[in-house]
Amino acid sequence: MTQEELFGLLHEVAHPELHNDIVTLGMVENPVVTDDKIQLTLLFPRSRDPFALSIKKRCEELIATRFPDYSGKISIFIKEAAPKKAAEKKEQKPFGGEDGVRRILAVSSAKGGVGKSTVTANLAVALSRLGYKVGILDADIYGPSQPMLFGVEDYRPEGEKKDGKDWILPAERFGIRIMSIGFFIDPADALMWRGPMATNALRQMIRQTLWGPLDFLLIDLPPGTGDVHLSIISEMSITGAIVVSTPQKVALADVVRGIAMFRNDKIDIPVLGLVENMAWFTPAELPENRYYLFGKEGVKMLAERQKLPLLAQIPLIQSVRESGDAGRPVSAKTDAASEYYDLLANNIVRELP
Repeated sequence: MTQEELFGLLHEVAHPELHNDIVTLGMVENPVVTDDKIQLTLLFPRSRDPFALSIKKRCEELIATRFPDYSGKISIFIKEAAPKKAAEKKEQKPFGGEDGVRRILAVSSAKGGVGKSTVTANLAVALSRLGYKVGILDADIYGPSQPMLFGVEDYRPEGEKKDGKDWILPAERFGIRIMSIGFFIDPADALMWRGPMATNALRQMIRQTLWGPLDFLLIDLPPGTGDVHLSIISEMSITGAIVVSTPQKVALADVVRGIAMFRNDKIDIPVLGLVENMAWFTPAELPENRYYLFGKEGVKMLAERQKLPLLAQIPLIQSVRESGDAGRPVSAKTDAASEYYDLLANNIVRELP
């Protein structure tokens, strides 16, 4: 084993409370790798860290499993890190050049398959129609949809050097700047990545994309409440979160967990409100009829229980699906369906501090 391989392994060990891996957190000190032993010290920011022993055990097991010749030759010590001296915080613009990004909105669903990416794409266009400069970071790293929704699957990002730093240029369509992991992989390839690899790729997109001046950056989050969410939260100053769901109980159970994540004391991101997607279906030949295929007003009732605004109820509309498949969000044209996204955009702007 080399020291580089050792650090590569330890990137897979995360501190559950600090939401990052122990190498990135600077917790690995004095690594020694020879033919007959591995030795290192783990620095913890506080004494009696409740995760110290479990992290030490995880490191030992990981090394012994991947490099069995070192089994029984691993020495890992635990030490409290010296307190850091107070330093003046430098003002850091979020990212994207001189002017940066004014507001970052996380669009979450907690459960997959509820149309979150479609809502994100159409919301972005609706905000643009209101006169705002808008970008989308497609952080759904295992199922990126924004390239298809905007018809830019063939885009391959180019680089630009600015102020001595290398930047990645986002795609742009319908006035929306778009960055997605989908631009860097073949659509036929599955993203079989471990957590640290996925989050590192996402971190690079966040910090190296030349967004330029934006009024809104929408983050299309993956379903769930896992590592990717925590990485984004730690990297970005998020203004607020929007939670999208269909009305049925199975979806709403996950929404409650998603709301709880944002409201956690250590995260503390305001939830601006809920969006009820696929709220009903009205066939064109029966314009007065509403069929509640996924249940009636489940998100509306949840919003009342959680004391959150209901930002919009968006029905199941064929033109929304057709426009998404064609790579042209329905909000980019005059369509009865676009009115629902215009309402959503206006309600979000009204909820902002």
